[in-house]
Amino acid sequence: MENFYIFIVVILFLLAISDLIVGVSNDAVNFLNSAIGSKAAPFKIILLIAAVGILVGVTFSSGMMEVARKGIMHPEKFFFAEIMLIFLAVMMTDIILLDAYNTLGLPTSTTVSIVFELLGASVAITLIKMRALGQPLAEMGEYINSGKAMAIIAGIFLSVVIAFAVGALVQYLARLLFSFNYSKTYKRYGSLFGGAAIAAITYFMLIKGAKGSSFISAASLEWIKHNTLTIIGVSFAGWTIVLQIVMWLTRINIFKLIVLVGTFSLAMAFAGNDLVNFIGVPLAGFESLKTFLADPSTQADSLIMTSLQGKVQTPTLYLLLAGLVMVLTLWTSKKSRSVTKTTLDLSRQSEGYERFSSSALSRAIVRQTRSINKTAQYFVPKRVIANVEKRFDQNNTGDNNIAGSSFDLVRASVNLVVASILIAIGTSLKLPLSTTYVTFMVAMGTSLSDRAWGRESAVYRITGVLTVIAGWFFTAFLAFTVAFFIALLISWGGITTIIILIGLAVFLLVRSHVFHRKKSEQDQDNSDSVEVQAGFDSISNACIDNVSKFLEESNSIYSSIIDGLIKEDRRVLRKLKPRIEKLNSHTKSLKDNIHKTISLLGDDSIEAGPHYVQELENMREMAHCLTFIDQPVYKHIDNNHKGLIEVQQEELRELVKAIQSLSESIRQAILQSDFDKLNDITEEQQIVLNTFNDLSKKQLKRIKAELVGTKNSALYISILQESKNFVLHAVNLLKSHRDFINHY
Repeated sequence: MENFYIFIVVILFLLAISDLIVGVSNDAVNFLNSAIGSKAAPFKIILLIAAVGILVGVTFSSGMMEVARKGIMHPEKFFFAEIMLIFLAVMMTDIILLDAYNTLGLPTSTTVSIVFELLGASVAITLIKMRALGQPLAEMGEYINSGKAMAIIAGIFLSVVIAFAVGALVQYLARLLFSFNYSKTYKRYGSLFGGAAIAAITYFMLIKGAKGSSFISAASLEWIKHNTLTIIGVSFAGWTIVLQIVMWLTRINIFKLIVLVGTFSLAMAFAGNDLVNFIGVPLAGFESLKTFLADPSTQADSLIMTSLQGKVQTPTLYLLLAGLVMVLTLWTSKKSRSVTKTTLDLSRQSEGYERFSSSALSRAIVRQTRSINKTAQYFVPKRVIANVEKRFDQNNTGDNNIAGSSFDLVRASVNLVVASILIAIGTSLKLPLSTTYVTFMVAMGTSLSDRAWGRESAVYRITGVLTVIAGWFFTAFLAFTVAFFIALLISWGGITTIIILIGLAVFLLVRSHVFHRKKSEQDQDNSDSVEVQAGFDSISNACIDNVSKFLEESNSIYSSIIDGLIKEDRRVLRKLKPRIEKLNSHTKSLKDNIHKTISLLGDDSIEAGPHYVQELENMREMAHCLTFIDQPVYKHIDNNHKGLIEVQQEELRELVKAIQSLSESIRQAILQSDFDKLNDITEEQQIVLNTFNDLSKKQLKRIKAELVGTKNSALYISILQESKNFVLHAVNLLKSHRDFINHY
C-alpha cells in the first residue's frame, strides 16, 4: 500500500513538470506582451529579463502554497487516501485543460483552473464519503471551504472589472500628458513618470512581495514594515534623479527602461502568484505522504490529514527547480507565442488581419457606445474636445513609433506598471487572483483609451475580448466538471483507471501538439503574408514568391480534383478541402493587408498600387474557381452518382495537361520577370480557350444522344466553365503583375 502512494506522489511530480510547461506557455502572455508588442528590446533580451524575474519571483511563492492545501477544502475532514485521489484528479485535469487552451491560442487563468479543479475533485470525493456515512447534502459545508472558495472566485472576477477600469483611466491620463508625439513632454515629465513607475514597482515587488519570501528574515520584514513610507519616498526621489541624469547624459529611452523593468517585475509577480497553481498540489501531496510514512501502523483510509492545516515553509530549492523549468519553457515553447499573439492582435494600434469576426453583441456594443459618446459631446466645451483630440492625434507620432510595433512605449509602460501593481497587491494579501485576467484586461483597457479600437476594427476586437472572457467562464465549468468525474473514476477504478487516464492524457497532449502545429501554419498564412521592409525590391521579391507559390499550389489542387473525380476517390477529394480553404484564407489575408504594402510603396503607390490590388484580386478569383470546382465534384462522388464515361475522362486528362503547361509558363515568366513571353502565353491561352469550346460542343452532342445523364452533364459543364474562368484569371494575374512592376 505504501508503494502505491509513493507511486502516486511520483506521478504528481511528473504531472507538475508537465503542468509547469503548459502553464507557463499560457501565462507567458502576462509579462511578455507589452515588451514584445512595443519592441522595447530584442526578443532574446526580453526573454532573458523575464527569465531572471521568474527565478527571483519563485522565492516569494512559499506562503501561497497554503491555498492548495486548505484554501478550498477542510483537510481535517478527509483521510490520506481521499486527499491523494483529489490531488491526482486535479493535476490530470489541469494539464489537459491548459494544454487545450494553449493549442487554441487563448489566454486563460491557471488560478481559476486550479481553484475549480480542487473544488470539483473535493466535491466528488465528499459526495462518496457522505453517501457512505449516510450524511445529508446539507452537511457538505463541513468538508468544503465554500466561503474561502467563493471569496477567491469573487476576488478573481472582481479583478477583471478593476483591471479594465484602472488600465483605461491611467492610460487616458498618460496619453493626455504625453500624447502620441511625446518628444517634448518626454523631456519634461519623463523622469518624474519613470521615477513614480519604478518606485511603485519597487514597493509592490520587493517590499510587499517580501512577505511571502522564503529567505527574508522576520526582523527584516519588521524593519520594512515600519519604514515603508520612507522607502517609497527615497525610491521615488532616487529613481527620478537617476533617470533625469540618464536623460541628460545618454540617449537611452526612459520608456524602454520602464518597460524592461516592468517586464522583470511582472514576471516576478507571475512567478510569486502563480507558482502555487503548478506545484502547490504536488507539494501538498508530498507533505501528506511524509505524514503517512511517519507512522507505519497508520492505514491510508483512517489517517486524518490535520497536518495540512498548519503552515509549511516550502524549501527554496524546490522553488528554484520549478523556476528553472518555467524559464526553459519560456525559451522553447511555441504555444506561448500563439497565446501572446492573440492578445497583441486585440490590442494593436494599427489595423490589419482580424482573427475574430464580428458578432451581434459586439455590433450592438459599438452602436450604443457611439451613441453615448455623441450625447456626451454636447455637454463638453468644444475647446476641451479640440485639445483632447490633439493629444490623441495618431497621425502625429513623430519619430516615436518603432517599426513593426503593435503599440508605443507609453502604452506598454502603463500596461506593465498597472498590471504589476495590481498583481503585487493580490500577492501581498495572499489572494490567488488571476494574473491572466489582470494583464489581459489592463491591456484591453489601455487599448480602449488609446483608441486602438477604431470604427474599422472595434466590432472584431470586442468579439475577441468577449470570446476570451467567455473562455474564462468555460474554464471554471470545465475545470470543475472534468476534475469531478476524474476523481469519481479514480475512486471507483483504482490503479487501473489511473494508468488508463495517464495514457489518455499523453495521447491528448500529442494530438494537441499536432493540431497546434497545423493551426500555427494556417495562422501564419492568415497573418500579415507580406512581411517586407520599406522599399520596392523587397516588396517585389515578396510578391514574386507569393504568386509563384500560389500558382504552384493552385495547379496541384486543380489536377488533384480532376484525378479524384476520374478515379471516384472520395478520400482524395476530402483531403483537398483543407488545402483549398488554406489557399482561400491566404489570398484573403493578402487582400486584407493591402494597405500595409501600399503604404510601403510611398509616393509610387499611386501608379503601382492599383496594379498590385488587381494582382491580388486575380489570385482571389482563382482560389474561388477551385472552390467552385471542388464542391460539386465532391458532392457528386459523395452522393455515389455515376462517374464520368471514358471519353470524358480522356478529355479532362488532356485539359489538365494543357492548363498545367499554361500555368507553369506563367509561373516561370513571373519568377524570371520575363514579360516578353506574354504574347506566347496569350496564344497558348487561346488554344486552351478553344479547347473549352470544343469540349462544351462535344458534351452537348452527348446530351442530345442521351449518352450521359443529368447529374453528369451538370457537373461536366460546371467544371468546364470554372476551369475557363481559372485560365482567364491566371493570364490576367500575369498581366497585372507585369503592370505592377512596370509602373513603379
